[in-house]
Amino acid sequence: MEALFASGRIIDGILLLVAGEAILLAWLRRRGGPPLPALLANLASGAALMLALRSALVAAGWINVAGWLLAGLVAHLADLGLRFRAATAQRRRAPSSGTPA
Repeated sequence: MEALFASGRIIDGILLLVAGEAILLAWLRRRGGPPLPALLANLASGAALMLALRSALVAAGWINVAGWLLAGLVAHLADLGLRFRAATAQRRRAPSSGTPA
């Protein structure tokens, strides 16, 4: 196990699982599942954090780690933006609970 962590290979395995999850979610979306853009943004955020961890494990340097953290932030902000837009659109479509005047 120590060698897997020291070489960063453990992160490679996790990223393969994330890629498999993305493929599964894309397939489920074709069958009427949840919206794909927000899910992919969420997965991209997590993948970027995993790559930052991998960079730190293999001592790739702070610029590399910071770059992946920045990529994770951008993906996270995209995820939040998509969720906020979806929630706002849903509130606009919801019928009012009051009686018409």
